[in-house]
Amino acid sequence: MNFGCDPRIMDFEILIGIAFGRQLRKLVLKVYSGDWFKFPTSLYNSETLETLELYHCILIDVPFPVCLKSLRTLNLHEVEFVNDESVVNLLAGCISLENLVIHQTTDLNVKTFTIAVPSLQRLTVIVEYYEEFSVFVVNTPSLKYLKIEVQRLSLKVSLVEIFSLPPISNTFYHLTYLELSTYKPKWWNLLTLMLDTSPNLQVLKIFDFMTSQEQRPWEKWNEPKNVPECLLLHLETFVWTCYEGKLENEIELAKYILRNARRLKKATFSIIEINPDKRVEMVGELKSVVRASNSCQLVFI
Repeated sequence: MNFGCDPRIMDFEILIGIAFGRQLRKLVLKVYSGDWFKFPTSLYNSETLETLELYHCILIDVPFPVCLKSLRTLNLHEVEFVNDESVVNLLAGCISLENLVIHQTTDLNVKTFTIAVPSLQRLTVIVEYYEEFSVFVVNTPSLKYLKIEVQRLSLKVSLVEIFSLPPISNTFYHLTYLELSTYKPKWWNLLTLMLDTSPNLQVLKIFDFMTSQEQRPWEKWNEPKNVPECLLLHLETFVWTCYEGKLENEIELAKYILRNARRLKKATFSIIEINPDKRVEMVGELKSVVRASNSCQLVFI
């Protein structure tokens, strides 16, 4: 069933209630109004609903866990949640959810958008406002497909090891700023993937919280066959926090970026506390790299 009109003219709640009473399987609700339409909490329990699509001026307030056990597809386009808890309560009741689409064009009331859905297989996140970060916490062990369209992205990989990643759709054409924080081995595979799929990346920041003792020296980083487009044409700022410089992988990765980033203006390495002789050796090794950018400034802090 598809509704699309002004809630000031039509009583949506009555119509939707009638539809739910007839074992509705699909509901598409589009609200065009200057006022927010609060989706009725009484309708968050359905035995039969399989697809729910909500568009525009819809306010979602879920103070308690819902029961949408048959729901497999959920599309949220330019809707508003009351708070973080509403997101958690809504998704917690969708125990069969396989496909989730989130499309936001304005800032959210939600500080942290938590997606913890064991059954989820496809996730699409599109964020079109750039004033500040939106935090998405994703815990989806069954995920097979991931699509993200954002301008600024901070990835924190700490819950699972990066042995395999779901296919990432298309390319992050609009992504210009990337932060990668990790606590797990093989994090460099994720970095390589992001460089390959972010052709317009201008700022890259790595927060490496793994010590050399935690990493596995025999797991070698493989240099990409082709230099990513972002390194050739756009990357201007490179920051590596907690650079240890003990493992071959991180040394080679740092050198690779310096050797290939043709537009790089500044590369900053925040080196962890080490003895002075080792620091001099580490700095000298990075300074000896023939940089692709003649104007690149190396900074060590």
